[in-house]
Amino acid sequence: MPDRRQFCTAALSLGASLAAPFALAQGAAYPTKPVTIVVPNPPGGVVDTSARLVSDALARQLGQAVVIDNRAGGSGNIAYQLVARAPKDGYTLLASYSAYHVGNPAMFAKLPWDQKDLVPVGLIAAATNVITVNPSLPVNNLKEFIAYLKQNPGKVNYASQGNGSLSHVGTELFCQTTQTRMTHVPYKGSGAAIQDVLSGQVQVFMTTPPSVIGHIQTGKLKALAVTSKMRHPMLPNVPTTAEAGLPGFELEAWVALFAPAGTPPEVIAKLTDTLKTVLAQPETKKRAETVGIEARYMDPPALAALVKKDTEYWGKIIKAKNITAD
Repeated sequence: MPDRRQFCTAALSLGASLAAPFALAQGAAYPTKPVTIVVPNPPGGVVDTSARLVSDALARQLGQAVVIDNRAGGSGNIAYQLVARAPKDGYTLLASYSAYHVGNPAMFAKLPWDQKDLVPVGLIAAATNVITVNPSLPVNNLKEFIAYLKQNPGKVNYASQGNGSLSHVGTELFCQTTQTRMTHVPYKGSGAAIQDVLSGQVQVFMTTPPSVIGHIQTGKLKALAVTSKMRHPMLPNVPTTAEAGLPGFELEAWVALFAPAGTPPEVIAKLTDTLKTVLAQPETKKRAETVGIEARYMDPPALAALVKKDTEYWGKIIKAKNITAD
């Protein structure tokens, strides 16, 4: 007659063998309910635009609704904390903005989240910046602009989306590179900044193209250069910084999907594969170009390496310029 311990061992083995495929089946079934992408910015602008660029296509591929949840404020920290503390099940994701992700650790003595609280799913998009000025400024190109700044140190005001934003840090990097000086006027987002640049209260704004392309095309703003290796498809007549006489100065923002650390690997893999498929679709690339950004996929290991590199790079600039957040 079989020993009772042998019987229990066999039963446990059978249970484990049955549980394993069930767990795999559960992972394979993901998602079984709507997925939320938390955006750390208000509607409009490069981050929200990037999230909405992929949300509908992700929903079609995943078979569930993908909802955009705008949680602006706190220099992005409200949204980052929310996702960092969310259930680790793949149903709450973050559309991360490079300025927040790699800049905030250097600008805040204490953050309510940590980079290690989030794991990469994949890059969604990248966007160059464009150097714009009010037409009243007596310059017609980048060389004239730099010369004017050197003749009028500190007399020209530049707008930013807030202390510590990419437009703030990037413009300070521009001043450092060109050995010029401007006066910083921070705003809470692009909307108010653009209005004051249009009115001439502030003369300069360096930002991603989506929010200013219309004003450039109508002549309300003058574009001096795009801060990338290639010209922007929506601004074909605007030279790159290298073409305009400032080689080596490049400034790019990125937006990427992240999930709470501890999310099952099979869920991350499914999200990553789905995102890659969506970004490869011609209609996605065309829509991205239309709104002034570049659909660009990057897998989790490459994205993790980018975060590490950018955190070190921007951290040095932020500390050297003693930049602090609002």
